[in-house]
Amino acid sequence: MSSDCTGYLSADGALVSGFSCPRADGEASALYCCGFQDVKYCCDDPHSFFPYEHGYMWWLSVGALVGLSIAAVVLLAFIITVCVLCYLFISTKPRNKLDTGLSLQTAGMEPYPSEGTS
Repeated sequence: MSSDCTGYLSADGALVSGFSCPRADGEASALYCCGFQDVKYCCDDPHSFFPYEHGYMWWLSVGALVGLSIAAVVLLAFIITVCVLCYLFISTKPRNKLDTGLSLQTAGMEPYPSEGTS
């Protein structure tokens, strides 16, 4: 069983001629043509997209997961801190307004008459 990879233009614009898998100088188990429009290669998994070893991709995934986990913990700590501070601010505010005992009025004017007197 063999598979044919058609010719393609590489990422730098060079024309790469078509070839059959497995290649004479490659692994005998690489029976399938894999890759994208600008890079093709023979591989042993017909669903393979990247010409990298799985270990490389695994460490990339682990690094991304660790970074996202740290960011999520920091965001969660920030949200909890904001909620606690809002609760403390609201719970320690005085419930009723303070009475200063003085009404504001401009100098030289008589105070407004109270509603009971005319």
